[in-house]
Amino acid sequence: MSHTEPRLLLDALIFPEGPRWHDGRLWFSDMHAHEVVAVDESGSRETMAVLEHSPSGLGWLPDGRLLVVSMEDRRLLRREDDGRLAVHAELAHLAPFHLNDMVVDHHGNAYVGNFGFDLHGGGKARPTCLILVTPDGRARVVAEDMAFPNGAVVTPDGGTLIVAESFGKRLTAFAVRSDGTLTHRRTWASLDVHPDGIALDEAGCVWVANPMAPGGFVRVAEGGRVEDRIDLAQHAGFACALGGADRKTLFLLEAIDPSPNNDPQRGNGWIRATRVDVAGAGIP
Repeated sequence: MSHTEPRLLLDALIFPEGPRWHDGRLWFSDMHAHEVVAVDESGSRETMAVLEHSPSGLGWLPDGRLLVVSMEDRRLLRREDDGRLAVHAELAHLAPFHLNDMVVDHHGNAYVGNFGFDLHGGGKARPTCLILVTPDGRARVVAEDMAFPNGAVVTPDGGTLIVAESFGKRLTAFAVRSDGTLTHRRTWASLDVHPDGIALDEAGCVWVANPMAPGGFVRVAEGGRVEDRIDLAQHAGFACALGGADRKTLFLLEAIDPSPNNDPQRGNGWIRATRVDVAGAGIP
């Protein structure tokens, strides 16, 4: 597979995460800036929401309303048609620490990960859970013993959920039942990187962001064979998405310092874009 030399799409960000191609624009969370932003392919940006407690994963209900993870207060919020943010689900009783990335399927089922421990405060790593929030806002745990569940994708038929377990250095797949329950857990790919955000393509391969500087992005087939890679010299890759009119634009979300403890400023993060041969598939 080949890709073009990445071009800068948007800079002056703090820490971009959770990219989703939606309605002709790339939506993402500038986590430490507390903003949800949409940007078109020319680089024109619009702030879509501001969250006090740091946004992360994004997705949409079948009626078009945005769902956004509010990390620190462990809530899933819903953006109403007037732009107001309403609480869609309270998750503090299920998630032991900050919420993280999320994927929302065609039915409006949201699969939400969480840190499981105080990552930036020096806490000891421990397994945690994956939470399902149904379209009516009811929440339950659907997977246990997850090693920092992070980026996730749903296959085009809706039948498989693939989750990046960052501390497990693997992609884990589940069969999805009609009620959203997860079964038949298996290792989809063992990796030599700690996976963060991921994106699925039509060939069934997954683009994986490597957040350990010097990081980058690798395209892996089921089983873990590396099909392509984009290496970064000093900084790291934290998330990626396939979008554009033909879904053959790979958006690369990159940053220098991921820790909010170090008070990163604008310019710490940016988004680049490159053209690839295989289009995106499934959700997001």
